[in-house]
Amino acid sequence: MNRALEVLQARGFIQQCTDLEGLSTLMDQGPITLYEGCDPTGPSLHIGHMVPYFAIRHLHESGHNVIVLMGGGTARIGDPSGKTTMRQIISYEEIDANAARFLKQLDRFLTFDGKTLYSANNKDWLANLNYIDFLRDIGRHFSVNRMLSFEAYKMRLETGLSFIEFNYQLLQSYDYLQLYKRHGCRLQIGGDDQWGNIVAGIELIRRVEGAECFGLTFPLVTTSDGKKMGKTEKGALFLDPGMTSPYDFFQYWRNVQDADVERFLLMFTFLPIEEIKELAKGKDAQINAAKERLAWEVTALIHGTDEADKALQAAKAAFGGGGDAEQIPSISLDEDRLAKGIGILDLFVEAGLADTKSEARRLVQQGGASVNGMKVVGENAIIDATYHKDGAIMLKAGKKRICRAVVKK
Repeated sequence: MNRALEVLQARGFIQQCTDLEGLSTLMDQGPITLYEGCDPTGPSLHIGHMVPYFAIRHLHESGHNVIVLMGGGTARIGDPSGKTTMRQIISYEEIDANAARFLKQLDRFLTFDGKTLYSANNKDWLANLNYIDFLRDIGRHFSVNRMLSFEAYKMRLETGLSFIEFNYQLLQSYDYLQLYKRHGCRLQIGGDDQWGNIVAGIELIRRVEGAECFGLTFPLVTTSDGKKMGKTEKGALFLDPGMTSPYDFFQYWRNVQDADVERFLLMFTFLPIEEIKELAKGKDAQINAAKERLAWEVTALIHGTDEADKALQAAKAAFGGGGDAEQIPSISLDEDRLAKGIGILDLFVEAGLADTKSEARRLVQQGGASVNGMKVVGENAIIDATYHKDGAIMLKAGKKRICRAVVKK
């Protein structure tokens, strides 16, 4: 097997391939051009988006050319794959703004050079399509029966599939055709929920151009207990530090299950496989050290080494291992306000440890709230100046979420 594909397989990326042997042979002949598409339907990428981009770095470092495709056109419709309901329609302006944010985040991770790793936007060929010509030239190659056989559409038929979504597969297939014509692209990669769309694109290119192209999908990563990877108590694990702080990002990886450490080190870091195997085989303190290494590596890749160092120091300070308390997520409390007393529920909401007072009340009632290491025993508790130590009050929700309330004069 081609060396680049061997690396992907060894690190757990390969789920399905339309023709692994044929793709391997093609890649052995020299660099190929491949692409991965992402619809900018939200304000930030989250860690679930990143599996293909980690694979892209391996493929690019092996000498292959990469197109990162922004779905500025397809996002106007929304991909039904993996969704139980229709995506919310957002404005074209929002889509363009999201695409710009995505590319900025990806440039930090991938570093576009404009030659061997560059971006494209499918709105360039989709936004002004003539619908009649598109149906005549492209739609005639698609079988409705065949489309309905794909799992993505079969699932949605149970809850309702709109006509606008039904067109999505045609548009994504057209993307692949355009990238083949414009850039000689021979491989599309993506999550396994994209299998049907990828296969349809390959078939369209074969029918229109008589050329052989390939598709490769990656597993939809779940944790060892079956939960969707990257889901936190606050929602998705976003790359935008304003939506998920580097500290919270770090803590997510630091607290993964023991059984997930090796798999996540393989997929979400670039450490050598031999080193990963050694890190992950430990127990107790050793596996905790491996989790800390995982957390630091992924945070450094996404947010930079400075933020990873700060998050590490904050975690050590918060959980009794030394470190630097100044790096713990914090809020400011006015000294005069604190002297008058602040209700515990208001304080936990202000600290971001609860979204609402009702949530904070449940946290207290269930014994999950603590101040300076002492459990809060009543929802009517008042926090005043007697609580601060060395100019700060340590607030904790559960075992893992923490905030430092710093008293300001």
